[in-house]
Amino acid sequence: MLDYSAPTTAMLDTLVDVVQGMPLLHNLPVHQDTDADLLRQIMEEAGRFVSEVVAPLNRSGDETGAQWRDGAVTMPPGFRDAYQAFWQAGWPALCAHPDDGGQGLPTVLETMLYEMLSAANHGWTMAPGLLHGAYECIKHHATPELKARYLSKIATGEWLATMCLTEPHAGSDLGLCTTRATPLPDGRYALSGTKIFISGGEHDLSDNIVHLVLARLPDAPPGPKGLSLFLAPKFGADRQRNSVHCERIEEKMGLHGSSTCVMRFDDATGWLVGEPGKGLNAMFVMMNAARLHVAMQGIGLLDAAHQKASAYAQDRLQMRAPQRPGDRRVAADPIAWHPAMQRVLRTQACWVTLGRVIAYRTAIELDLAKLHPDASRRLQAQRWCALCTPVLKSAWTDQAFHGASACLQVFGGHGYVREWGIEQHVRDARVAMIYEGTNEIQAIDLLMRKVLPDGGAALSGLLDQLIAELQAVQADSRAAQAVTEVRDWLADLLPTLQPPAQADAGPHWVAEEVLRATALALMAWANGLQGVRQPEADAEAFWRWVWPEMAQRRAVAAAMV
Repeated sequence: MLDYSAPTTAMLDTLVDVVQGMPLLHNLPVHQDTDADLLRQIMEEAGRFVSEVVAPLNRSGDETGAQWRDGAVTMPPGFRDAYQAFWQAGWPALCAHPDDGGQGLPTVLETMLYEMLSAANHGWTMAPGLLHGAYECIKHHATPELKARYLSKIATGEWLATMCLTEPHAGSDLGLCTTRATPLPDGRYALSGTKIFISGGEHDLSDNIVHLVLARLPDAPPGPKGLSLFLAPKFGADRQRNSVHCERIEEKMGLHGSSTCVMRFDDATGWLVGEPGKGLNAMFVMMNAARLHVAMQGIGLLDAAHQKASAYAQDRLQMRAPQRPGDRRVAADPIAWHPAMQRVLRTQACWVTLGRVIAYRTAIELDLAKLHPDASRRLQAQRWCALCTPVLKSAWTDQAFHGASACLQVFGGHGYVREWGIEQHVRDARVAMIYEGTNEIQAIDLLMRKVLPDGGAALSGLLDQLIAELQAVQADSRAAQAVTEVRDWLADLLPTLQPPAQADAGPHWVAEEVLRATALALMAWANGLQGVRQPEADAEAFWRWVWPEMAQRRAVAAAMV
């Protein structure tokens, strides 16, 4: 088995050189004193922790899995110790506000950390993966009393959190949720109902678990506008166990090291978070943060699979490669020299390196959207995040699964057996295409909520911004031409789509094509910047094996409309 090694040098070079992260961050007063040396020191230490503490538990966690017995869940050996070391070292608190026990560092550091964690041990990482979203949700929507009791515990990671949305009959359609919240005389609420697919709903990693639960008040109207958000801890302030029960954990295709729970609330004590009937508004703060984290899962898992396949391909000798340099008397070459394997490996490397550029820039734009002193720049950053987050989540989790499968192919029959560990990445990656909003929903969200309402003006503006940035650095002209092609194609396509009010599926038919075209435009932009700022990078892999997808997407859209 080939272990994951955190590529901190490559990641930091992408942030500092390609993304030009430091000048962007220095636009924010709160980060003016943050320098590249500090970020490098933090990320190198994070890489050591991930590689030495978290990664070695990946295979054993998969083989042992989380164990349920009589309502309690025991995590795989070593998981609790690793998590306790994780939060006590301050890693969950990187970006939280210092007043809440955090370190106040840029969001991009947390983004990079979770890329490494997901690559090293996806199952273990599921537990702390919701902390930042829960922190933001409580910070912006909870009462002062709830903040005083829970915010610092969540910010530091001392207590873990869940997001309880899905019910057996209500998956993506949250408006169908029926969990009830009954007001109590003292201002609390009694929550009753069942939630499924709850990551980390029960475990022994932390001393408490804070559940954020969507439920319906007695007088609530039907549909999503009738949902409110509640906080229900596993243990109350008096350490009394709340009426929150784990009925079972799911037997899953992958992520065996994560407890995916069926949770039953039997008049469990809860507190309202935010305003009645506006639970989704509060929850979306958490969900949007989670979607960027899921995108990082895609990049990290693909990188882990590529690392394994690349190392194996360098050692595995089979046949002579066409046009092989050197001694023709040698009977076999490393399979990494064969064109078929080069195509697989270079394509996945392209998705990883360009995905980092887009994701790290998006993480910086998140901070700019919240903290930049110029209102127009905040709006520009909000546009970037609204458009790029669903693209990152969908396109890179899709590539994580299909790319990991391609990396398994490099191993031949050895990839299909457990010895090398590549098959676990394929199994673990598959769920990222489903949770936090399926990839199909990401495409619909992008087109129906972000693009069509303004006739494509925001997306066209984003693409114009990409073109301007490429021209400013005199990037390879192919990059700006590619982004221009996407912009002009969308300008022709969007007016032909049926209005959203039509009963016919209308624009839904081409939602995936719009999202994938946007992803390709972003990759062309990232490839152009990388070619200027890292000339040694493999720019041709994108043009050979990724960009041609654009012709396919145009053809599919033409057939649909």
